[in-house]
Amino acid sequence: MRTLRRYLTSEIIAATALVFAALLMLFAFFDLVEQIKDLGRGNYRLRHIVIHVLLSVPNHVYELFPIAALIGTLFALAQLVASSEYTVIRTSGVSLTRMTAMLGTVGIVFALLTFAFGEFIGPPAEQLAQRLRSQAITGLVAQEFRSGLWIKDDKNFINVLEVLPDSTLKGVKVYEFDADYRLRSISFAKRGDYQSDRRWLLKEVVQTTFDGMKAGVKKIDQASWQSVLDPALLSVLLVKPEQMSAWSLYSYAQHLKENRQKALRYEIALWAKIMYPLAVLVMMLLALPFAYFQRRQGGVGAKIFAGIMLGLAFHFLNRLFAHLGLLNEWPPLASATAPTLIFLSVAVAMMWWQERR
Repeated sequence: MRTLRRYLTSEIIAATALVFAALLMLFAFFDLVEQIKDLGRGNYRLRHIVIHVLLSVPNHVYELFPIAALIGTLFALAQLVASSEYTVIRTSGVSLTRMTAMLGTVGIVFALLTFAFGEFIGPPAEQLAQRLRSQAITGLVAQEFRSGLWIKDDKNFINVLEVLPDSTLKGVKVYEFDADYRLRSISFAKRGDYQSDRRWLLKEVVQTTFDGMKAGVKKIDQASWQSVLDPALLSVLLVKPEQMSAWSLYSYAQHLKENRQKALRYEIALWAKIMYPLAVLVMMLLALPFAYFQRRQGGVGAKIFAGIMLGLAFHFLNRLFAHLGLLNEWPPLASATAPTLIFLSVAVAMMWWQERR
C-alpha cells in the first residue's frame, strides 16, 4: 500500500507541476500585456514591468492552486484509467474510500501550500508590486480620491492628500468632533512622519479650534499625533481585499466595525481566504469519480478540457457568490463556503453513483 501511495503521489505532483507551469506562463504573459501599456509613464521602464510580473506570480499560484490540482489529479487518474492501472488497483482490493484517503494525503500538502502562498507570500509580494508600480509612475503609494485618502478614526475624520513610498504623509487634515458630533477643531499638517506605536510627528501644523461662536487659529512647528493609522493599515488600502492576508482582513474588518462602518466585503474575503485551501481538497476529490466516470466518453484530452471547464466554473462561482453576498448582505460565511459546498456535494454524489453501478 505504501508503494501505491508513493506512486499515486508522484504522478499527481508531477502532473500538477506541469499544469502549474503552463498556467503560470499564460497568466504571466497576460500580466505583461496588461502592464506594457503603461511603459514610459513617469519612470516606469521595462525592468519595472518584469519585476512587477514576477512579483505577481505568488498571488497567481494561490489563485490557481485548486484549478491546477483538479486538472493535475484528473490528468494523472485519466492516465491510470487509460492504461487499466486504475482497474487493477480497484480489483486488487483498494476501495474508493482508500483511494480518497490517498488523494487526501496529497491534498493536505497542497492545501498547506495554498495557505502559505495566500497568507505569507502572495500579499506582501502583491503590495511590493503595487508600490513599485505606483512609485515608478507617480511617486505616490495611494490616492483613493481626488482629495486623497479618507479614514474614520473613532469620532475623527482623517484626510491624507498623498502617501509617499516610505509611508510619509503629505497634506494631513484631521477633523475632530466631540461626543455630540460637533466640530471641535481642524488641524492641517504639511507632513507626517511615522515614529512608533501608531504615533506620528506632524510638521508645520495649522490648527483651527471652535468653541461655541468663537474660533481660534494657532501654528505649531511640530506636534505628536496618536492615530489608528500606521504603515500596515495604509498598505491595506493598496490591494484588493481578495489579495490580502487573512490576518490583514481580520484586522481591517475589526477597525471598520469599531468605527461603525460596513465590513461585509472584508468579512466575505476573510472567510473565502480561510475556505480556499479546503477547495483544493474538494477539487481533487471531484477528479476521482470524474476521471473514471468518463472512461468511455473521450480520451485524456477530453477529460483535461472538462477539468478546465470545472475549474473555471468554480473560479467564477466563487466570484459570483462573493458579489451576490455583498449585494444581498448574506452572511459572510455562507457567501464564502457555498461554492465549495456545491462542488463537494457534486463530488460525493458522483462517487455514490459510481459505487452503485
